[in-house]
Amino acid sequence: MNQIHKITSSRLFSLLGSTRKARIISASALFLAVCAFGAAGVAPLAPDASDLPVKSVQEDVVAPDLGAQIAAIEQKSATEQFVHEEKIRAGDTLATLLTRLGVDDEAAETFIKKDSVAKGVMQLKAGKRVQAQTDEDGNLQWLRAVVVDGKDIPVKNIRISRKGNAFVAQEEAAKLERRVEMHARTISSTLYAATDSSEDGAKLPDSIVKQIVEMFSTSIDFRGDLKKGDHFNVVYETFWQDGEFVRAGRVLAGEFTNKGTTYQSVWFEDPQSKQGGGYYSFDGKSLKKAFLKSPVEFSRISSGFAMRVHPISGQWKAHKGIDFPAATGTPIRAAGDGVIDFAGTQNGYGNFVIIKHWANYTTAYAHMSRFANGIKKGSKVSQGDVIGYVGTTGWSTGAHLHYEFRVGGDARDPNTMNVQQQAPLTAAEMSRFKSYASDMAHRFALLQPGGSRGTRVAAK
Repeated sequence: MNQIHKITSSRLFSLLGSTRKARIISASALFLAVCAFGAAGVAPLAPDASDLPVKSVQEDVVAPDLGAQIAAIEQKSATEQFVHEEKIRAGDTLATLLTRLGVDDEAAETFIKKDSVAKGVMQLKAGKRVQAQTDEDGNLQWLRAVVVDGKDIPVKNIRISRKGNAFVAQEEAAKLERRVEMHARTISSTLYAATDSSEDGAKLPDSIVKQIVEMFSTSIDFRGDLKKGDHFNVVYETFWQDGEFVRAGRVLAGEFTNKGTTYQSVWFEDPQSKQGGGYYSFDGKSLKKAFLKSPVEFSRISSGFAMRVHPISGQWKAHKGIDFPAATGTPIRAAGDGVIDFAGTQNGYGNFVIIKHWANYTTAYAHMSRFANGIKKGSKVSQGDVIGYVGTTGWSTGAHLHYEFRVGGDARDPNTMNVQQQAPLTAAEMSRFKSYASDMAHRFALLQPGGSRGTRVAAK
């Protein structure tokens, strides 16, 4: 026998490995290989495809009605609607706006120009959105816009809709979404330069800047005190509709650092109180004066709290109020926070409003030409709210406001009264205030994590 092909048990043993573990693994692999070859040897072979039976199937296929489909497409195209959206541009006329909206409808343009509600679209400010739906010929189906007055309130929606061959215009109060925004600014040149641009890309609304100036003007001279490096934080509310900014609201809290000293103020209106809100320091002290010096802006006094000859009766009698001459229609402001106790006509006072304030204080306003919207008994007003307009109703010889300040129903001279700044917060109100102020302080911390030193209260 050839010794080269001779395999002894010891030779086979050495081929499986020198160690026990190696031999076990090699034997297992050999066993699996033998099984695989055995399975392949006994497995049946697959049948040849040519030996399989063949069966023919025949069916009638119905062709689609292409004529009906084409007619449906043409009908849909005939009633197709298009919705366009544009923003008002400076110098826009109604004609140019309608053209950009895809409206080619002379009747619609005429209606908007003549209808008292629809013509509000022509008062829109630049940047405001207008939406319109037209058919394929440019005929207006509906037009929708948000309209605000010069002070951005009240906000209303105007919708113009087609009704057959005519149009109707409807006006309704806008449903606004309230948001709270907060921003930090550093003064590099002027206050307005700091509010117009910043790293966060947000421009502060002019009404917010005005409130900041009013809030801190008794502590900071914004014409000469501002220095490069001064900074401020502000938290304020904004109102939106369908993702579009509509108007800014009230400054909720402000913090201004000038020459190293920081002044703070926070707005608080207790949800369970019937009185209006006001600005407070972070320790709960009111920053607002109790009553305005004049319910009419920029007006002189024509008749003070004293004895005088009555201009109509000619009799010598006490004048229990202060007269502020002003042009008819001049706005009259609430001297302080309170609730309307009377709004109507009363003897020689003509159109007359009485406001009940905290404790036993009331103020009275006479000879109005008309009342402001919403002024009625039970209405809540805040200091500075417009309650009516100067006139000459009742026993009056000329347009002016007759203003009375009363304590317990008796008229007093407001110039001699030492009135507490504002009703102090009760224990329950103080508890709610601290929770609210804590939230505003947290917002300031987010804007300026390092905090500040030398904090002082801003006088209001």
